[in-house]
Amino acid sequence: MIKSSIQGGTTVKAKDVVMLLILSALWGGSFLFMRISAPALGPLVLIELRVLLAAITLMIFAMITRHRIQILHKCWQYLILGATNAAIPFTLISYAELRLGAGLAAILNATTPMFTALVAWLWTKDRFTLKKFSGVVMGIIGVGILVGGGSSEQGSHLLRSASFSLLAAIFYGIAGVFSSRHFKGERPMDMAIGQQVAASLLLIPFSLNALPHVIPSRVVLFSVLGLAVFCTAVAYLFYFALIHRVGPVKTLTVTFLVPVFGVIWGGLFLREAVTIRLVIGLIILLFSVAFVVHIRFTKPRTSETVP
Repeated sequence: MIKSSIQGGTTVKAKDVVMLLILSALWGGSFLFMRISAPALGPLVLIELRVLLAAITLMIFAMITRHRIQILHKCWQYLILGATNAAIPFTLISYAELRLGAGLAAILNATTPMFTALVAWLWTKDRFTLKKFSGVVMGIIGVGILVGGGSSEQGSHLLRSASFSLLAAIFYGIAGVFSSRHFKGERPMDMAIGQQVAASLLLIPFSLNALPHVIPSRVVLFSVLGLAVFCTAVAYLFYFALIHRVGPVKTLTVTFLVPVFGVIWGGLFLREAVTIRLVIGLIILLFSVAFVVHIRFTKPRTSETVP
């Protein structure tokens, strides 16, 4: 039996843990698929295909489940959400992965909670505690370890690519605060569809001017399908199911697991080296996330049992 609990919620069941692992594996896999596809298709075309195919997949699922899509009443809000939570950060990560490995890109993406806390503090005057500040400092140290070292030329290229990943995390932070202020009461399925549709519309004029001149290989095409259908559409379904079953706080633990899976997939399929520097940077960033999001694992009450 699995008996685990996060302060402020109910016990997590074995099924929920499995769903969490699947979601983490899917989102970790997105960095693998982008690393494979971005050099062949270009970041703009790749992300246009990602959000368009994801939107189509989610709309088909909505039709099958007889979910009535309602997104037109918040057109401009969905455009902003689609830009800040999909179109811009997805594209920035794809640009980063023209040079960065999948594992390193996944680890840098774990800075999202840190930037979300900073954005919330600046935008909504959310309380910025000493614990959050400590988490931010640790995050900066972790990033410094990950991107430091190497020759000056290598370091310059690495820093430039890493900056794209960090900028993507900033946009995720902006999107998180924006959605909490403007999408209260909105159904998660509508938010997922609205975000992907809006992102697709925003990227169309840019992607049409960046079409590749060579037909991509089967590996690239399968990577695009995996990225759009599994790592985006299906992953969102798991994400919403977890929020419904265990709540948003427990679902935040996915932040700890995504970079781990990113490193695993990069090592297995792309033979990326797992260096001491990478491991140390990952550990420090995960501690940073723990400080920022205030997740504390506690023993469940004696009355809480898991079948």
